[in-house]
Amino acid sequence: MKKRSLFFLLLGLTLSGAGLHPLHSAPVKSGFAERDISPEIGMERPGGYLKGYHQAFHDPCKARAVVFDDGAKVVALVGLDALFIREPQVAEVRRRIQEKTGIPGEAVLIGASHSHSSGPTGMVLPGEFDHADELVQELAYEKSSAADPTYLETMMAGIVEAVTEAYEKRAEIRLGFGRGEEDGVSFNRRWRMKNGLSFTHPRAGNPDMVEPAGPIDPEVGVIGAWDDEGKLVGCVVNFACHATTSPPGISANYPWALEKVIRGAFGEDVVVVFLNGASGDVTQVDNASPVVAPRGADGAMLVGGSVGAEAVKVLAGLVASLTKEVAVDTRSRVLEIPRRPPSAERVAKSRALAAAPPAGAAALNDWIWAKEIVMLQALVDKEPVRRVEVQAVQIGPAVFVTNPAEYFCEFGLQQKAASPFPFTWPVSLANGCVGYVPTSEAMGPQGGGYETRLTSYSNLVPEAGDLIRDAGIALTKELKPGEVPAGQAAPEFKAGWNYGNVPPQLK
Repeated sequence: MKKRSLFFLLLGLTLSGAGLHPLHSAPVKSGFAERDISPEIGMERPGGYLKGYHQAFHDPCKARAVVFDDGAKVVALVGLDALFIREPQVAEVRRRIQEKTGIPGEAVLIGASHSHSSGPTGMVLPGEFDHADELVQELAYEKSSAADPTYLETMMAGIVEAVTEAYEKRAEIRLGFGRGEEDGVSFNRRWRMKNGLSFTHPRAGNPDMVEPAGPIDPEVGVIGAWDDEGKLVGCVVNFACHATTSPPGISANYPWALEKVIRGAFGEDVVVVFLNGASGDVTQVDNASPVVAPRGADGAMLVGGSVGAEAVKVLAGLVASLTKEVAVDTRSRVLEIPRRPPSAERVAKSRALAAAPPAGAAALNDWIWAKEIVMLQALVDKEPVRRVEVQAVQIGPAVFVTNPAEYFCEFGLQQKAASPFPFTWPVSLANGCVGYVPTSEAMGPQGGGYETRLTSYSNLVPEAGDLIRDAGIALTKELKPGEVPAGQAAPEFKAGWNYGNVPPQLK
């Protein structure tokens, strides 16, 4: 073999082994699909520390999937209408997807919308506390919000079917990338108070409120996919806000309205993959509002409809700058982050309180947090260090940076500022769930609020958010951003429009 040929062979192997793309010219292929994963009436409604049950149906919960294939690598993005998805279910879904499609598990991103009106994916998983004593098991399985094994299988099967269909439907596609801004429907729910601390939802009219304790992220990130006939096949939308508008009954929450608006503009078969941003401290509730805001279905339409309308504007503006030349790539890293254990004294007091039934609303409040401390200690005994996956998935000039947390908005903004990509979109509650991850400031002497409570759900050490942020930024820098597609250049000037090159005609 000639030396020059050998050099290029070795170069190709090196690029392949490092996960880098050699120059590729294959047009990107993509496919979209969705599956209904609605729970049944009577199943548990997740999102609280006690049990609640679905009694009505408003709109379907879905698993919405898109697959991107650049000829060298394939990635899948899943927008899941769920409170969260836990790590065992992520691992099983990835295993099944790889078995059916060949897509590597680490190239599959599953982002839960955090819908509080979705199916029973937790808080407690089946068997999670089997190692603990009788009191802990009673508190976990009988007194806490718990996942339903039947529903978990429905959800997992729906995700796998959606990704598999999307993979099988891959076709040459034209992609557009853009961003809009919607700053009127999301609010930071933590407020600095006159006493020097920060409270969550101090409520409108509270005279001790000083200013919001954190930012919002108004960016509406959009990827649109058009076929050769000019029809929008599907899109990916990223926005940071809790999905807690909660229409009455089973619901995708405000992503229902977001989808409704986009489909109203582009067609009823458009698949809308929604991925929630860094929204751990951001909701639709304006604690400074002098008037009562719409709630339930009206609130969902206000939030989702507004974000959807902005996405429509972005999509409409992209049709002049589409491309088929898009590279996809992915990186991931697993961090080992310790839990923060409760003190032995607090555990002892909590066990005594949790062992007796509460009497009255005030007692119930204290009992809930005692229950959580008892359950947390059992988790610390079993798993004192959490494995936390951080992932970066590139689609041309855009990168999705994941975390498995209700991640504070400030972290997402910091990742956007440090990323080399033209479009950087954080995805919270992706590929697992470790609860709230506040900033170091929120965990400090001037911090506080609901999100900083020590519970079986939220319990990582205070520096966890910084570690996750830095790992995500590092992953974006291992990838090579693609160019933002530009529209067709304007023709060279030859002559002006002679209908309009006249002075005012007054007579």
